[in-house]
Amino acid sequence: MAVPVSRRGVLRGALLAAAGAGAGAFSTTVLPHWCGWDRPPVTGGYAAAADDLTAVAHPGVTVRYFVQTTEPVVAFTFDDGPGPHWTPMVLDILERAGVPATFFMVGRNVAEHADLVRGRLGGHEVGNHSWAHDDLATFDLARIRADLTRTHEVIGDLTGRPPTLLRPPFGHLGGSTLLAADAMGYDVVLWSYEMHETRYRNDPGAQVRDIVDNVRPGAIVLAHDFGDERRLVTIRGLEAMIAGLRARGFRFVTVSQLVAGAAPHPATPAPGKA
Repeated sequence: MAVPVSRRGVLRGALLAAAGAGAGAFSTTVLPHWCGWDRPPVTGGYAAAADDLTAVAHPGVTVRYFVQTTEPVVAFTFDDGPGPHWTPMVLDILERAGVPATFFMVGRNVAEHADLVRGRLGGHEVGNHSWAHDDLATFDLARIRADLTRTHEVIGDLTGRPPTLLRPPFGHLGGSTLLAADAMGYDVVLWSYEMHETRYRNDPGAQVRDIVDNVRPGAIVLAHDFGDERRLVTIRGLEAMIAGLRARGFRFVTVSQLVAGAAPHPATPAPGKA
């Protein structure tokens, strides 16, 4: 089932780890069964012994991989930018295609390259991807809060819209990360399908076919707009992916639109509206 995982369920695994050796890796057994999807990208994460995981009494965070829907909608997400090489190319393609996306930005890169994207993010969504792409699951709560707060502020300054979504680097979750997300009002967004930028780095056509053939309704797709030339396999094929998915009847939305109900067609009145 494509049910978001509550923070309480994940923290249960953290509590077991913390109660044992004081710090331990989360098990993916606290997550739903993901038959037919990419392996859940929670590949690590630690419960910091210094943090009191029992102190949080209300489940304020969800960990979301995709949205359960029969509507043909998909959210493309781009991690690690903004950067001078690939981010402008991605924005150009999305603009020509009229496609919104969600960018999980690294605070240090926002501070350095804000002028690359200033005024170009209307219609897109920006989420918090940490300050320097460190593994937050190895930090204690105070350090995570400081890291995310710094990034939160530069994203808010850039966009005028404080971010509400967090994607921890590497998809690593720890109890401290979830506590910080809860305190800051974030929901955690991971992914259900990803661009295989290493496997297909010399074959953009194969990458296009992989995405067009395998994306399902409600998918959250991971891509990157920062890094080395492996990223080009996604960028070179992005227009064809968009065209191929549209030929299958898919619409493109931001993650928040996906969560809110996949955003009805403009011509369709919202419930209760004339």
